[in-house]
Amino acid sequence: MDAEGNKIKKFLESSKFAVCGASSNRHKYGNKVLRCYLQNNRQAVPINPNEGEVEGLISYPSLKDLPEPIEAVSIITPPPVTERVVEDAIASGVKHLWMQPGAESKKAIERAESAGLNVIYGGACVLVVLGYHEF
Repeated sequence: MDAEGNKIKKFLESSKFAVCGASSNRHKYGNKVLRCYLQNNRQAVPINPNEGEVEGLISYPSLKDLPEPIEAVSIITPPPVTERVVEDAIASGVKHLWMQPGAESKKAIERAESAGLNVIYGGACVLVVLGYHEF
């Protein structure tokens, strides 16, 4: 297994996932990523300061607002927001970040890696890896 495959394997070994940028709009990737976790019988928590609920789940304004710590976070946000999410992730003890295509920024990647986080970016999308199905 290559380095990226190893990073993905470690990420997916987590028991619960936060989805930063989760959306109640089923056409947006923030919704599709959340549903992908649910389709694969994985626990997922939506994070979005503008949503109270997504797919029947309570949405939290930020990682810092979660009632319990979480290890793995999918990020589907614009790069400037991703940079703030990375700071929240570091402060919250997150171990794994998966920046979906379009969410990455060089600054966010460097900051997360320098803090010792497992960071996936620039390649695979969680929807492809887990096998998302639209229905």
